Amino acid sequence: MNVFTFNKINKKKISKIAKIIADTLEPGNLLLLEGPLGAGKTFFTTELCKYLGVKTVVNSPSYVLLNEYSGKFNILHYDLYRLQYPEEAFEIGMFDNMLEHITIIEWPQLIESYIKSDFIKIKINFSENNNQEILYRDLEIQGNKKIKKLGEL
Repeated sequence: MNVFTFNKINKKKISKIAKIIADTLEPGNLLLLEGPLGAGKTFFTTELCKYLGVKTVVNSPSYVLLNEYSGKFNILHYDLYRLQYPEEAFEIGMFDNMLEHITIIEWPQLIESYIKSDFIKIKINFSENNNQEILYRDLEIQGNKKIKKLGEL
């Protein structure tokens, strides 16, 4: 498993990272996005979807649990923040179509132990010493050999 850490990066760099990851994705790939509220999980997803050819608005599925997008591939975007039990993920059919889509899961901690396939995990946190004008983020990305191009950044 490759691990890449980026400290004090801005939205422009996050966009570059999203592009590199988007270039490696294909149906059946799974991305897990972790981080506190407002850290940038949905921003990252928006950038990723842009590079995958999605033309519609990408927003957080916090209240509906799932948004679907079409672009180069079909994309399932889940937000599990409101779920309390892993069984709820099974009830909404989350594991049924993962092989046919690119699947992005925000707040995956509840179900991570049930995932049997490879995945890319992206942890986004606020950087220390932010000022009011620019919010920097820290990213840690874990994944398979496909994302080793991130080492060039």
